[in-house]
Amino acid sequence: MKRNLQARIWLAVLLWVLTFASALLAGPPSSSKGGTGAAVAQSTDAESLRFQGEQRFRANCGRCHAAPQKFPPRMMKTILRHMRVRATITNEDQRLILFYMTQ
Repeated sequence: MKRNLQARIWLAVLLWVLTFASALLAGPPSSSKGGTGAAVAQSTDAESLRFQGEQRFRANCGRCHAAPQKFPPRMMKTILRHMRVRATITNEDQRLILFYMTQ
């Protein structure tokens, strides 16, 4: 009888932990009503930003450099900060190029 009670308590605790963990992993609820509409819009926005970043890279950096291998975002941000002065890259160009180079 005591063993059966302990098993039920452990089962209840396990279910509570799993429910809590799944709620944490799920994240905040989506505010869009379409469900996949926000994901498609974000994907389209990301593609657009990446395309604009590639264009800005070719216009500003491509004169002297071929596209380098992927660097970690922090390292690429430092590189762009140094090149911003030399190539007179605007803040918007820097942001778009950073997005392109880190995606």
